[in-house]
Amino acid sequence: MPIESKAQLIEELASGSKPKEQWRIGTEHEKFPFLTDTLGPVPYHGERSIRALLEGLKDRFGWTGIYEGENIIALSDPKGLGNVSLEPGGQFELSGAPLESVHDTCEEVHEHLTQVREVGDRLGIGFLGLGASPVWSRAETPVMPKGRYGIMAPYMDKVGTLGRDMMFRTCTVQVNLDFASEADMVQKLRVSLALQPIATALFANSPFLEGKPNGFLSFRSEVWRDTDGDRSGMLPFAFEPGMGFERYVDYALDVPMYFVMREGKYIDTAGESFRAFMEGRLPQLPGEKPVLKDWADHLTTIFPEVRLKKYLEMRGADSGPWRRLCALPAFWVGILYHQPSLDAAWELVKAWSAEERQKLRDDVPKQALKATIRGRTVQEIAREVLEHSRQGLETRGRQGCKGRTEAAFLDPLDEIAATGKTAAENLLALYHGSWNGDISRVFRDFAY
Repeated sequence: MPIESKAQLIEELASGSKPKEQWRIGTEHEKFPFLTDTLGPVPYHGERSIRALLEGLKDRFGWTGIYEGENIIALSDPKGLGNVSLEPGGQFELSGAPLESVHDTCEEVHEHLTQVREVGDRLGIGFLGLGASPVWSRAETPVMPKGRYGIMAPYMDKVGTLGRDMMFRTCTVQVNLDFASEADMVQKLRVSLALQPIATALFANSPFLEGKPNGFLSFRSEVWRDTDGDRSGMLPFAFEPGMGFERYVDYALDVPMYFVMREGKYIDTAGESFRAFMEGRLPQLPGEKPVLKDWADHLTTIFPEVRLKKYLEMRGADSGPWRRLCALPAFWVGILYHQPSLDAAWELVKAWSAEERQKLRDDVPKQALKATIRGRTVQEIAREVLEHSRQGLETRGRQGCKGRTEAAFLDPLDEIAATGKTAAENLLALYHGSWNGDISRVFRDFAY
């Protein structure tokens, strides 16, 4: 059915509202495959390749292959529970199923890493969880055969200087969470936008690029500051009176398009207006109007610090080791799924101005826990926020192994907040210390 009005787009977002008992947790994480003998990147084609990894997972564990032309580009669970996909430079991503608890999420992560390790070991392929590729140049990084990337990369060069780094040389972990209503969405969006730099600091884990320190603790976060200002950032409008589904739709309509898919093929519409598309004035498809699938595709090409679809996506964290892959959903679930914790977090951030929020966002990639806002360090704020999150998780009372609640997954973050040392700073200490400047040690010491 063609989209005839903005009201349909508003209703599509609003349809994501769910009663609390139906709220779920969807975790996504990316990692860098590498050849274990040469420590080089993994090409798409060949005996030891991304394609062989995907085919191996399909044959060994019963995933269903998803193809673009003759190329396998993703895997889906036949039961509809999550999928495995490729980022532009071969980063391997698990898009997890919507699960009820952080315990379930952590089991899912463990099962996935076990599967990729089993197949990868046979191929001589390992996996590294960092926020940015530590060694390979852009030229050395393979390009995956997905049509959308051939459209996105050239457009990135027109709107920023680090877009290709974002595409080909970064990895993230994110969590997708539900809301009950428009008002609930707005409160959660505001709190999570304001606190996203706090999460970025706690998860900072990308201090290297092309074999040496890059001057940042989260280079992945810095990359987003100069990727594409039209589709990224802190969404200051979300804090203005009247914020709701309609206001986000207006924002999304004004974000330039990348592509339209027709009959399994990408049509390059980079820079065009979705509003014009709704009026049948898209030059590439004259007279044709979009359908809801086109709108859903368009929403996936918008990259703010928190993204609204039929749920909210927390997008501020670097990828990392197994423990921190489980810590991210715990951090946000404890705050956003427990009303007293959410209210306490809002009290903490509600007086911050748009300028203060932006400055914090700008300072964190380099300073992490040492950045300040209103005379307080991010380290201090992180400790307070972690207390709210822990209270929320304890109150949820979801028990796992040995009767522990989901709050146990916050332990690695508590350690970071207590010591003031991010994972990135610990990596730099190793690089300047026992590694003696040998960046290759990161593959041996920190691979999954």
